[in-house]
Amino acid sequence: MNLAEAFSEAQIPGVSPGVYSDADFRSISRLLHEQAGIVLPQGKAMLVYSRIAPLVRQSNCGTFADYLRLIGGNAVETKRVIDALTTNHTFFYREAHHFEHLAQVTRPGLLAKLERGEPVRIWSAGCSSGEETWSLIVTLLGEDPVEGRRMLKRDLRILASDLAAHVLRKAEAGVYAAAEAREVPDVLRRNWLDERGQDITVGAQARSIVRFRELNLLGDWPMQQPFDVIFCRNVMIYFDLPTKERLVQRFAEQLHPGGYLYIGHSERVTGAAANLLEPVGPTIYRKRMG
Repeated sequence: MNLAEAFSEAQIPGVSPGVYSDADFRSISRLLHEQAGIVLPQGKAMLVYSRIAPLVRQSNCGTFADYLRLIGGNAVETKRVIDALTTNHTFFYREAHHFEHLAQVTRPGLLAKLERGEPVRIWSAGCSSGEETWSLIVTLLGEDPVEGRRMLKRDLRILASDLAAHVLRKAEAGVYAAAEAREVPDVLRRNWLDERGQDITVGAQARSIVRFRELNLLGDWPMQQPFDVIFCRNVMIYFDLPTKERLVQRFAEQLHPGGYLYIGHSERVTGAAANLLEPVGPTIYRKRMG
């Protein structure tokens, strides 16, 4: 029986248990948790099927169990599974209060550092397809293009990282439907984005200060310098509590004293990191000075 024929025999609607079983779901769930820290509840069984079935077909395996045996120890194929299961939903100026805080509270201090000749480092962790990163950058460069261009000549660098290579490619390209950027304030659109027809492209000046890198947040971090600002929003909602607490502690340790951590609207700082970070706004934290 081939895969297409087997799919027509259903217990899970449309899917034969001989092709995709609860044991297969549990194996994939364990793999995702071990590799990426993401927890998949039982209710996600059909999501797993829909995301992984194309990979099973492409591999010419007849069943999910056969495919799981194939990918055992195969780092490239394992990465394809992780990429397929990673949720990448984001949009420009998501949780706008973060960008308002960045502009009004955080930015003046960063600007002062740059004017003193000191480096400023920012990390967009779990940047997905780039909307967060570009929202952050145009907010940072600001409404005064002369001041923004002066910032670009200073030691200002932004790291944007994600686990999934395919979304990083879109982020780095910096091309979106113009309608997707409608939440960006008009003055920032005019200053730092190029609108042509139905598309909008991040301008060369804004692109010059960002580096996109593939990075698993649960693995080793190669960065040597601490950060002034870290954005990691709506990533940890997929992690269990111990993984969240370890990750937030690592973020806190990676910040300069006085640096800011911005997290998602449903996420909270708990555990050891709560001793290092103080809340200063809705899901905005500042690293304690001493």
